[in-house]
Amino acid sequence: MTTLIQKIMKQKFDVITSTCVPLPLENVDTDQIIPARFLKATDKEGFGANLFRDWRYDKQGNPIKDFVLNDPSYGGVILVAGKNFGSGSSREHAAWAIAGYGFRVVISSFFADIHKNNELNNFVLPVVVSEDFLQELFASIEKDHQTQVRVDLPNQTVTNLATGRSERFEINGYKKHCLENGLDDVDFLVENRDKVAAWEAANK
Repeated sequence: MTTLIQKIMKQKFDVITSTCVPLPLENVDTDQIIPARFLKATDKEGFGANLFRDWRYDKQGNPIKDFVLNDPSYGGVILVAGKNFGSGSSREHAAWAIAGYGFRVVISSFFADIHKNNELNNFVLPVVVSEDFLQELFASIEKDHQTQVRVDLPNQTVTNLATGRSERFEINGYKKHCLENGLDDVDFLVENRDKVAAWEAANK
């Protein structure tokens, strides 16, 4: 059965224009994204509530006021993170938490490879930009919390609308097709089952 969160995650991806949530920290690892004590669950539901759990809440469960996700002046579906985002263990739960919270794009100057692929597999677009572009974007957001960014998947461009500066980003062609059409790996095989059957018949 397809859950509500899976339906939300599988939205087709085209052009997204949104305000951003800045996280100007380097080397954010997957244990900080979703602490290990939450990994017992095997269903994707509920992980968004525990995204950056130990930074968002104190030991009594009270929101930590100065953490960005608890600051109502920031919002949107784009997370802007420092260099080397998603390092550490390969847990896919980290991508589940990012998607479950509602982020559809993560912008950074470098992603850990496994985490980057996990994001793509969970309908979150990791956008790699230059360090200079990233720092300029952080500065724009700090100056104006309502700064918007446009992410154009078909043309593979990201634009800081406060400055007008754009950069092109790279993405695997297969994953781009899947994001644009709201397909996971199984959906892609179903979509191409006639081609698969024809190939199998030709290669018996």
